[in-house]
Amino acid sequence: MAEGKWISYLRVSTKRQGRSGLGLEAQRNSVDEYLNGGNWALVKEFVEVESGKRSGRPMLADALKTCRAYGANLVIAKLDRLSRDAHFLLGLEKAGVDFVAVDMPNANRLTVGIMAMVAEDEGRRISARTKDALAAAKRRGKKLGGDRGVVPSDKARELATAAIKARSASRAADLAPIIEELRTAGAVTLSAIAAGLNEKGIPTPRNGSRWTATQVGRLLAAL
Repeated sequence: MAEGKWISYLRVSTKRQGRSGLGLEAQRNSVDEYLNGGNWALVKEFVEVESGKRSGRPMLADALKTCRAYGANLVIAKLDRLSRDAHFLLGLEKAGVDFVAVDMPNANRLTVGIMAMVAEDEGRRISARTKDALAAAKRRGKKLGGDRGVVPSDKARELATAAIKARSASRAADLAPIIEELRTAGAVTLSAIAAGLNEKGIPTPRNGSRWTATQVGRLLAAL
């Protein structure tokens, strides 16, 4: 029996199927049966009309963004509703979102885990080739290496700061649609937005405290 917050993603391959609902209702029923009336909340449902051979799907991107915003899991009826492209499934792991395929509940760990091992093996092969190339260059008399000091350079500090700002901007982008919904509903002050985020159960950047007007102000500044 499922628990927590869930985002469902349903996909059909043709516009005709999308208009008729063919296939969508069966997927929706599979998702409902998996959740099975447990201690869960279905935050939102996303429906996409797109071929499974293509990885660039805006509705799936929105579903993943919403999962990150709410700290929710993604649930799909069938594994091929995501993609037939193994590289895309590996990218899903990098998206930072857990997913469950109803027809293969362990696929989120089994399939992605196998692909991760394959990628890791390829990484080792690349590393070995790089080391061989460096050894060959050294034998030819080429000077290798550089400054091994532990004091970070100004450039390194700039890159670290930029990385922190990028993470903040990414989090802000995930929450932007939800903040816009709150504003449309009448939440015009920072305190009102904070209250709305708390009411929706949106986790804060520190993932534990409640939203405050100050935190919302920082979030908006990052947009």
